[in-house]
Amino acid sequence: MTRWIGLVLCVLLAMPVAAPAAPAEKVVIAQGVDPTTLDIMNQQETPASVVGRHIFEMLVERDQNLKLVPALAAELPKLVSPQVWEVKLRRGVKFHNGEDFTSESVKFSLERAKDSKMRASSNFRPIDRVEIVDPYTVRVHTSKPWPIFAVMMNAPQTAMYPPKAYAGKESAEISKNPIGTGPYKFVRWSKDEEIVLEANPSYWRGAARIKSVVFRPIPDDAVRVAALQNGEVDVAVNIPPHLAAIIDKHPKIFLSTAPSIRTIQLMFYTHQYDKDNKLVGSYQGPSADKRIRQAIASAIDVDEIIKGVLDGKGQRVATMLPSFHFGYDPSLKPPKQDLARTKKLLAEAGFPSGLELTVHGPQGRYVRDKEVLEAVAGQLTKAGFKVTVRTYEFVNYLNNMVYVHRAGPVWLIGWGQGSLDAEGIYVPLFRSGNLLSNTTPTSTGWWTRRRRSWTTRSAWSSTTASTSCGWTTRRPYLSTSRSTSTGPAAGSTGSRAATS
Repeated sequence: MTRWIGLVLCVLLAMPVAAPAAPAEKVVIAQGVDPTTLDIMNQQETPASVVGRHIFEMLVERDQNLKLVPALAAELPKLVSPQVWEVKLRRGVKFHNGEDFTSESVKFSLERAKDSKMRASSNFRPIDRVEIVDPYTVRVHTSKPWPIFAVMMNAPQTAMYPPKAYAGKESAEISKNPIGTGPYKFVRWSKDEEIVLEANPSYWRGAARIKSVVFRPIPDDAVRVAALQNGEVDVAVNIPPHLAAIIDKHPKIFLSTAPSIRTIQLMFYTHQYDKDNKLVGSYQGPSADKRIRQAIASAIDVDEIIKGVLDGKGQRVATMLPSFHFGYDPSLKPPKQDLARTKKLLAEAGFPSGLELTVHGPQGRYVRDKEVLEAVAGQLTKAGFKVTVRTYEFVNYLNNMVYVHRAGPVWLIGWGQGSLDAEGIYVPLFRSGNLLSNTTPTSTGWWTRRRRSWTTRSAWSSTTASTSCGWTTRRPYLSTSRSTSTGPAAGSTGSRAATS
């Protein structure tokens, strides 16, 4: 049985890069929003991950060519039996508080990451336990074969934590005092104002040239661009296309583009879960009816949104898997707008005179997110819906709506996952019982069947055609890259930059 559970609107956006001279002693980065937490394991959002990657490190990382390479691991993990991965660790690495990085840290960190209380635990559910072989060797046992283990060890939620400092600590305490092995140490966090980091003088790769990094949340696009132009910030993310042209004309700003793996999509509630991700029952709203979900999909012209709201700086895709991902199928095509079909489906569902619908989303988190939702509402209204758009500050949106399953019937979210594998997309968003899933409880069975066939691309794509149809955005790389935090380029040029 096929189920329409997401509407993906896919937009590939530009990444502007800018340049009035900034002192190498300090770099200010303007993000659209503040993180929800600095306990990097207990989140699933880019703003927190960007900050976290300056403080924490994982066992592996991707290099400038996106190749997986060792980080805190001395070499890439090795599969020593179908359900056991062995990891050799780098010696001589210390946490910011002076603790040594050893096997104890890996055991503490990975077993915490899979704890169901962690917001990203669904990504690491296959981990069973971590066996300490010696101070610098561990074996990770999985509950079943997990072919993408090494790739998932690059996820920010697998950051290595100091076991002595964090033993028995709650997430809120860790968020107030993040301690990693990375190039920058935490100084302070003034909520909704700034997060201040300072270079780690004992960093195992050598101290960063930039001595201080400051993250400032600036939700308004125009204010963020003005801050960049005025020299108040040195890096600004999520610059919308209509303002990128202004930056491009700036005499001291350089503009470039880069691809991304993020998708932006409208999600549907078909079932209701409680705050503990336990099934309550079928969703008592219009999106529980497949005909309504299909009617919404048929009503939206994504290409028109790309042209009118995003100045044409985008590309629509058929599913939530951009071409970088294992599981991508270029033969799948997105559905076209069909208003006659929308009206027919609405009538069949018992709403021949139209249907009232509320669409929820964040404001200031993604490129022109509010404007995109308003454009969607306009198209749905023309198709016979009576739409109310409600947007929220991002932290409030996640904590009080998305994470507690109160964002129905239709909600907007962006999603990109560094594993570049379909597992990192569909498990967190659609596997029942997970933090972000609001779909049928039979999704668990669907996932099990598909994972058994992980070696074939067709095993993934055969279901995605019916679960998504629509848009993705380009994710900014600059503010999360190694060069921003430690590289010679960042220290020597002092360039100001913008990303969208």
